[in-house]
Amino acid sequence: MAQGIDNKVVVITGASSGLGEATARRLAADGATLILGARRVERLQALAKELSLNDDAVLRTDVTDREQVERLVGRAIEKHGRVDVILNNAGLMPSSRLELLKVADWDAMIDVNIKGVLYGVAAALPHMQKQGSGHIINVASVAGHKVGPGGVVYAATKHAVRVITEGLRQEVKPHNIRTTIISPGAVATELTNTITDPLVAEGMRKTYEQAVPASSFASMVAFAMSQPKDVDINEILFRPTSQAY
Repeated sequence: MAQGIDNKVVVITGASSGLGEATARRLAADGATLILGARRVERLQALAKELSLNDDAVLRTDVTDREQVERLVGRAIEKHGRVDVILNNAGLMPSSRLELLKVADWDAMIDVNIKGVLYGVAAALPHMQKQGSGHIINVASVAGHKVGPGGVVYAATKHAVRVITEGLRQEVKPHNIRTTIISPGAVATELTNTITDPLVAEGMRKTYEQAVPASSFASMVAFAMSQPKDVDINEILFRPTSQAY
């Protein structure tokens, strides 16, 4: 069990694979109480079984639907009476060159990467204010710090996550709530499978040849969560040691 994590009630979106799944494994090992959401409920149920979670610890959740996100956080309140941490992790990256005008992909990234985060904040914040404590962790990206061709809209959504979280940090100080932005570089997940432009996909494939495992992200979450109550880790930017971008 890890100090600062044991017995905390943690809600994770996008928990069926990648960063969310790895974090669920790590936090379960550290003694956290988990409520997991994702669209692929079969994978969630398999993960719950592996982690010895009850069936009601998982809930099909599409973060583009505010009511579904409210239900996910509500499950934590219903079962455990509180929510200590929410990890707004669900995201996608159907990147493409702007000239291809893949507007539906732009809309999808805005809906999941920005509005999904806001819906998570909206669901958890009132409970954390009432508790007088809590921790909101939002997933950005190296792309939230710098933009490259073919990744413009994705980068814009991740810049937005950073802006939202920094503004939130300043607003929640009276309520003893902590906020953390985690900006990963190349981490081995299914995210690159969502790229819809073959030219961009090829370039990203080369970048991800040096990817570190998703467990490295989970370690960052655990680090932020395990700090003393008077320490607020506001932002973590990490990459593979070999990654230049």
